[in-house]
Amino acid sequence: MKKEHMFTYRAARFIKDIEVKKGNEMHAIKRIYKILFPGMERYLKKELQNCRTVLDLGCGDESPIQGVSTLFSVGVELFEPSLEESKKKKIHSQYIKADIRKIEFKKNSFDAVLALDLIEHLSKEEGYELISKMEKWAKKKVIFFTPNGFLWQNGSDNNIWQTHKSGWNTEEFKKLGFKVYGVRGWRRLRGYKAEMKFKPKLIWIIISDLTQKVIYRFPKYAFQLFCVKTLRNS
Repeated sequence: MKKEHMFTYRAARFIKDIEVKKGNEMHAIKRIYKILFPGMERYLKKELQNCRTVLDLGCGDESPIQGVSTLFSVGVELFEPSLEESKKKKIHSQYIKADIRKIEFKKNSFDAVLALDLIEHLSKEEGYELISKMEKWAKKKVIFFTPNGFLWQNGSDNNIWQTHKSGWNTEEFKKLGFKVYGVRGWRRLRGYKAEMKFKPKLIWIIISDLTQKVIYRFPKYAFQLFCVKTLRNS
């Protein structure tokens, strides 16, 4: 091999080694960051650790349940593109295309029933009716994830079901027997679609994650609520 070719080869190899090293370092940093600042998936995993069967209402195309190991899960979704995308990712064991306001299941059909980023898309009357049904379908737990109070949002991605119709607060869920935790950090830092209000975005995401350490126990000040009800028959 000629000297110039050898030099080019070694230079390319050197650059590649640096890129690999940087990639490994970034991966390690991300893992440590997730340990220090766990996302909603960590909280969900904790609550579902004794639940073998799960119903995910309005599952969408990126349900947090994909980070949880369950024996059997059913995803219910009305918007066809989201349903098909979720199927491609094989997030759930089974899928049902249906309007969650009209679907029915037998009593105690699942260990846990989830409505993650869903109830705010219903009217108050429809929301309370859904809560009642979920408590009937679940054997162990009913779990909600929703903005803290009303957060305006119009339909997006050609999905009219993305419009927000109601807002829910800490006291409303507590009166229904739910334990309520705060997630996504201090509410004043986020706005439309949970986007950071301030720049640079990365810095404020870190600040938001730092506030999460306190906000978890003070949901009144959180951007979103994580609500869990353990049923008597569990």
